[in-house]
Amino acid sequence: MDISTIKYGSVSDILSNIAARIKARRLELNLTQKQFAKRTGIGYDAYRTLEATGKTSFENIVLIAVVLDDVENINQLFTQRIYQNIEEVIKQNQLKFRKRASGNK
Repeated sequence: MDISTIKYGSVSDILSNIAARIKARRLELNLTQKQFAKRTGIGYDAYRTLEATGKTSFENIVLIAVVLDDVENINQLFTQRIYQNIEEVIKQNQLKFRKRASGNK
């Protein structure tokens, strides 16, 4: 188990939590799964799978964010790291910014 699993839970936990939040927002809108799927442009079976397992395509997540007027959160993914202390800032500034990985492991 690595530190990210301890801090954030397993990938499955994260997916389940996102699916639960989407379901809660759908219910706030008083929409059935079929109605919500139609509104988002996602197939009904794909949407049911999302609520049951948390698994879907990123495109479907974006479509859902559009319908829920939550695109700003999608746009914030992977933008800028928030540093915990000055040492992290210094270390980051010392790194050479790369356009691609070296492939060496």
